[in-house]
Amino acid sequence: MTLTLTVSDEVRALAPGFTHVAVEAHGLVNGPSSEASSGLLDDAARRLAVRLDGGAPQEDPHMAAWRELYTAFGSKPSRTRNSAEALAKRALSEAGLPRINLLVDVYNAISVAHLIPVGGEDIDHIEGGMRLVRATGDEDFVTVAGGEEVVEHPDAGEVVWRDDAGVTCRRWNWRQGPRTRLTEESVSGIFLLETLPPVPVSAAEQAAAELAQLLEKFSPGARITVRPPTC
Repeated sequence: MTLTLTVSDEVRALAPGFTHVAVEAHGLVNGPSSEASSGLLDDAARRLAVRLDGGAPQEDPHMAAWRELYTAFGSKPSRTRNSAEALAKRALSEAGLPRINLLVDVYNAISVAHLIPVGGEDIDHIEGGMRLVRATGDEDFVTVAGGEEVVEHPDAGEVVWRDDAGVTCRRWNWRQGPRTRLTEESVSGIFLLETLPPVPVSAAEQAAAELAQLLEKFSPGARITVRPPTC
């Protein structure tokens, strides 16, 4: 059964040029980070450096657009960076990109190489469909702090991804909750590539196609569907 993804009218009004492309995959094989997935991350960092040509990630027009949007819904983009900018900053640092697991490494590599926010969720842990909405402030966001599970609440008006159980990602694509993360036991995933003008829709489609190819490479025989862009 195909996972439903919806964008609320309030979010569309806030970001009329927002587009997302979803890649849905079943029959995945995940595992610890490997030499191959680590190589993808290193290559992505090199591609990013060429793309920026000495500039900072936040100077890229796409990242600048995300910063403006974060400000528009009340978040401070210098403190809560969108996921692509945060990864890009780490990619250019001495520490480099983190190695998480095969699937996360793959989608992080696509995010960095294309400078597009990309998220991955375990479909088997999503309750109902996923919705991009402006929060009321009463929703639950279950996370971990100091090794203990804690429940936070988004700010009123904050843009969040959520399902029937609560918020799955805060501040659009800033912080993912642990409930739906892709773990080494995950076999089904939904991957979201999110873009704003001036990035053309074709750029998101190209990145999604590359992601689908990599998922097939790491999980031969997986059933992978690239959905049409949703504006």
